Amino acid sequence: MLLHWITDAQIWASLLTLTVLEIVLGIDNLVFVAILSGRLPPAQQDHGRKVGLALALLTRLALLASLSWMVGLTKPIFVMDGYVVSWRDVILIGGGIFLLYKSTREIHSEIEADEGEPCAIRPAGFIATVVQIMVLDIVFSLDSVITAIGIATEFWVMAAAIVIAIGIMIWASASVSAFLNRHPTVKILGLSFLLLIGVTLIADGFGVHVPRGYLYAAIGFSLGVEALNQLAARRRRAARAKRLGQAPDTGSAAQS
Repeated sequence: MLLHWITDAQIWASLLTLTVLEIVLGIDNLVFVAILSGRLPPAQQDHGRKVGLALALLTRLALLASLSWMVGLTKPIFVMDGYVVSWRDVILIGGGIFLLYKSTREIHSEIEADEGEPCAIRPAGFIATVVQIMVLDIVFSLDSVITAIGIATEFWVMAAAIVIAIGIMIWASASVSAFLNRHPTVKILGLSFLLLIGVTLIADGFGVHVPRGYLYAAIGFSLGVEALNQLAARRRRAARAKRLGQAPDTGSAAQS
């Protein structure tokens, strides 16, 4: 009887649904983690990503364990000009403002660094970076945890989905960071995506819900265009290298 869940299709469906939900909603968080960890000294970047995401996992599980408190976040705390404000709204608005500020600063630093000006990016502190990863993870995961409470009834199903999603994020974080570092234009696109997420969080906090699918479609289109640009640039470099490689042979043939 204790293992009845093995043959329970509803439990497996809930686990699959929640895992996919956590992974999809974790894309923006993963981009932010990759960009933040890139500010650390090279020797600390991988460690910072893993520690930050591991602590974020504990934070998510703690939020999940306090079910009554999580549900209470949606209860009104005051009314402003006819609009009912809850703690969830306050957290989303605060997180969105911080995300706008942080993304804007990162974009500014990237552009200034590319121009070779003295305000190039300075290494960030390890503890400060880990704390920022944890705080933003709370904001990013707030709605997904509340949604998980509504989808599944078993605590272990919700916890398992979160653990699997964070595990995949830890596994993919190094590759995402390396890719962003190799392609500065993609990094700027990622920061622009975070700006959109920040605006969305603020709008959601004020009661204007923007489906994440629109944002993912926009960033997906932008990444598709950037992929074509990267492919075209690679072909141009290959053609240029081929011409330069043939140039000495052409010159020697003319001299003979």
